[in-house]
Amino acid sequence: MSEIRFSGTVDHLAVKCENLTKSVEEYQKLGFKVETIFEDWAMMRDNRGFGIALLPPDSKHPPHIGLKVKTMAELEAAAQKEGRPIKPHRDGTSSFYTKGVDGNIVELIYYPET
Repeated sequence: MSEIRFSGTVDHLAVKCENLTKSVEEYQKLGFKVETIFEDWAMMRDNRGFGIALLPPDSKHPPHIGLKVKTMAELEAAAQKEGRPIKPHRDGTSSFYTKGVDGNIVELIYYPET
């Protein structure tokens, strides 16, 4: 068995959308609430905390699977192992993107305690 590269809890899926405003409204009809919204993406959460990140055509974010780690130290260790830089984000999180299985992008993300 090979060494585990990193681990985390599935936090969100980031998916493309054609119209951010309409997509936000549709996910609200499914019971999701807006957590964060910017011109180039929105994070929607269900009542259990699972997220759908909506990426309109002009978004700089790639479609991906978001895995959450509990500590910044975990994120730093995983980033070092993957050879990726950690980027702080405008919503207060820090993360890095890396290749997952079959070329699907994985974001490993840390949410600071508030």
